[in-house]
Amino acid sequence: MAGDQEEAERESQAPAPAAERVAAAVETVAAPGEFRNAYRRQLLALSRRIRLLGPFAEELRERRRPPGEEEERALATLADALEKALELLKLGREGSRISLVFDRDRVMNIFQEVVAQLEQALLDFPYNELDISDEVREQVELVHAQLKRAKERVDMPDDEFYNDLISLYNKTYDPSAELAILERLSEKLHLMTITDLTQESLALHEMVASGGGQDPGEHIEKLSMLLKKIKDFVQTNNPEMGPPMASKIMDTSGDQKSVIVPDEFRCPISLELMKDPVIVATGQTYERSCIEKWLASGHHTCPTTQQRMANTTLTANYVLRSLISQWCETNGIEAPKRSSQPNKPMPACSSSERANIDALLSKLCSPDPEEQRSAAAELRLLAKRNAHNRLCIAEAGAIPLLLSLLSSSDLRTQEHAVTALLNLSIHEDNKASIMSSGAVPSVVHVLKNGSMEARENAAATLFSLSVVDEYKVMIGGTGAIPALVVLLSEGSQRGKKDAAAALFNLCIYQGNKGRAIRAGLVPLIMGLVTNPTGALMDEAMAILSILSSHQEGKAAIGAAEPVPALVELLGSGSPRNRENAAAVMLHLCSGEQQLVHLARAHECGIMVPLRELALNGTERGKRKAVQLLERMSRFVVQQQEEQESNSRLQATVAQVFPQAPEQVQEREIPDQLESPASQYPTLL
Repeated sequence: MAGDQEEAERESQAPAPAAERVAAAVETVAAPGEFRNAYRRQLLALSRRIRLLGPFAEELRERRRPPGEEEERALATLADALEKALELLKLGREGSRISLVFDRDRVMNIFQEVVAQLEQALLDFPYNELDISDEVREQVELVHAQLKRAKERVDMPDDEFYNDLISLYNKTYDPSAELAILERLSEKLHLMTITDLTQESLALHEMVASGGGQDPGEHIEKLSMLLKKIKDFVQTNNPEMGPPMASKIMDTSGDQKSVIVPDEFRCPISLELMKDPVIVATGQTYERSCIEKWLASGHHTCPTTQQRMANTTLTANYVLRSLISQWCETNGIEAPKRSSQPNKPMPACSSSERANIDALLSKLCSPDPEEQRSAAAELRLLAKRNAHNRLCIAEAGAIPLLLSLLSSSDLRTQEHAVTALLNLSIHEDNKASIMSSGAVPSVVHVLKNGSMEARENAAATLFSLSVVDEYKVMIGGTGAIPALVVLLSEGSQRGKKDAAAALFNLCIYQGNKGRAIRAGLVPLIMGLVTNPTGALMDEAMAILSILSSHQEGKAAIGAAEPVPALVELLGSGSPRNRENAAAVMLHLCSGEQQLVHLARAHECGIMVPLRELALNGTERGKRKAVQLLERMSRFVVQQQEEQESNSRLQATVAQVFPQAPEQVQEREIPDQLESPASQYPTLL
């Protein structure tokens, strides 16, 4: 009996579920937090009214008698309303400030629903049945009166704010008013600091991840464009604050330094410098670990575009990884290392799979050319299918046998063998095995002497292997670069693309730049840059940017009269090509021939596209454009000073010699100057 009585007493002391929900909701609202968006006034008012219910929540917790059925229903209705209000307040704290303005009608509807639901929940509330004190009841009734007044009027954000954002979004604004619009928006959206800008960027990403909004691909892209415009405005007007998104990164001495990581080197999910960038089916690039987590959580869409991905294959972005390594080296930063954790263990080859591979390897050693050719073709296809096969084939000892076939007199066998090696090299673990087997000279032999398809696949193999920095040095010393330059000139479109990718990778190493320049790469690249079809323009400009940092490369580029083409690209190229054009021009406009290039650039009207790039280019493009603008400005000033000096000199001469010298009569000038040879005797 005593036990039953204690249990009943404990149950009577425990708060009812609905009462607990009400108290918990009020306590959550009482927690500190700020609202820095267009609805700050409305959110603060809602938060303040709910906090006034604090004493009411305390009395609910202290009640010893459980509420009756009617009181429980009233409390549950109030709890539902408060929890909906919590969702709105959370959106106000964490949601994208830009997006909230665009969703003005929807957000204000939510406000009205929340206010109406709270007001209704407090209407005719059974205070007496719940033993609420008169003092607390008066405070709750005050809150109810405030909610009732708020329900009867709509407190919309100001129209100018909304119209400013819409005009930028739809690009319908007067260009001369752009700076004034951006200033108003940055103030009203409270996007004035590095922290604010970073938080807004994360909020936009979170919105993408949750799939919010209609037509998210285009909508999110436009919102990101707006944020970038505001960010650029804030940075330009507050240079002392430093650019946003600076990261603490380890430099080569082991100390941390704050650097500005280019946007294209950051993972769109984590916003950190990528260590192992991979490409998904939509063509977007992410940090491998981040996109793997995204996929593992059940998502089937691309985080950036919200497009459904046709497959979940992740392809290593070797070019971007090399660019990141080069950027780190240039800035004295320790290159990011990929996770040392082992890859997911591959399932071991089954006995039947291993038997099949062993049989094919035996055929590779056969004296019968037909068997060799068919076995190499089958291994090529097996290695193409999946990573599991690539690992099994390499572990079975196929690499040395395939290498031996690269010198085969049968061009088809040679082609199958080099393509099988290409497919095997895609697996990271196989790269070291291929290099340690001394593969490069044999691959270069195929690159020089094989069929066109074999040569192109040999170039792709060298590209795949050259993603490892130490292999760049080894490959560059084997005669591969001149052969790649020849393929860039002679190959099919695919072959040229593979050759360009391999050359780009190899030229990241400083020692290979001279080899490429002496092999005649620069004239070929300039031909691609000026090609009216625009084929391989991206690859050509990336290579040109790398070579222009080399003294020989700069001289070779300058000799090709590149300035008109580069100025045209600055004005009408893609964002990446514009930044590369600015980088090349910056190198040309320094050193021995800088005055020649500066003068030519000025003649071609470089200042207008440069100013536009400095405002709206990529982060790297902006930096290059600003540096180039400074040099161009100094050059123009010097030219003006020289002209003024010459004018003053001529004026002085005119004062000293008021009479102009007599003009030489036309008849005094011989029709033809005598040859210097006529002044000397002829030797017999």
